[in-house]
Amino acid sequence: MNMRTTAEVAGIPPHYTTVEVAKLLGMAVRSVQLMVDRGELQAWKTSGGHRRISRESVDQWLRTRATVEAGGRPAVAAQGGNPAEPARQPPRPGQPVRALLIEDSMHFQNLMRLLVQQQAPEVELHIANDGITGLALYGQIQPSILIVDILLPDIDGATLITTLRSRPQFAHSKLIVVTSLDVHERTPYAFALDGVTVIYKPRLVSELPGVLRTCLDREAA
Repeated sequence: MNMRTTAEVAGIPPHYTTVEVAKLLGMAVRSVQLMVDRGELQAWKTSGGHRRISRESVDQWLRTRATVEAGGRPAVAAQGGNPAEPARQPPRPGQPVRALLIEDSMHFQNLMRLLVQQQAPEVELHIANDGITGLALYGQIQPSILIVDILLPDIDGATLITTLRSRPQFAHSKLIVVTSLDVHERTPYAFALDGVTVIYKPRLVSELPGVLRTCLDREAA
């Protein structure tokens, strides 16, 4: 007897194409491909060479992301909107300015930590290794400065930025994007980068201190 799943009976396909998943998750197609390569989504190829991604693995990824965004609790929408987050409190005089770096490269984590210590010692730097952890940590510390890489595990930087822009607290954060992608390679992520300060990683040492100082001056003002 041919058993059909509830999803199939309801007309929901058991798998998606890469383009469909990209639209569903609000990501670039390349980011979805990287997630498959890292084993975060389960996929296979048809006899014609077309990639198909398991609907179940996509649903699981969405559940995990929703749980993390809710601070480790099941995400339940409040009546009339999302649950309110605590209002961001500006740093008091003498208190360090909080910055959050979301970067998966240990090399660039260490480099940026060194630059901050040397050039902006008043900054308290927090680090997340991936986008999902970064989303959760952002809600916890509500940083004044957010530094985000574009190519991250599990959720790319552009999608992460788009997600955070829906939060009222994000309006108070100064955003800096760092990337190893050149101008042409950033095209798939352009939807999130308009008007954003972007530092090309080969120029990080020369450019980051000045950008940080500008952010700190605006915070003080």
